[in-house]
Amino acid sequence: MAVKRQRNTGSQKYGSSVGKTVEKVMLERKAGTLRSGRSKKKVTSRKQAIAIALSEARAAGAKVPRKQAR
Repeated sequence: MAVKRQRNTGSQKYGSSVGKTVEKVMLERKAGTLRSGRSKKKVTSRKQAIAIALSEARAAGAKVPRKQAR
């Protein structure tokens, strides 16, 4: 008999409104209409699209942690 494992349901890292922003931006990226900052070049990177979404969510006042210093 297979054992089912439950996922860890700890606290959310981001607020609920952030998911909608990320979803919207990822759809734009998939359609090829997502553009980056000043250069207005097309965004093809998944990581860059998520960074743009989190930045937009921060600007809208959503609960998003600060950027990590490297």
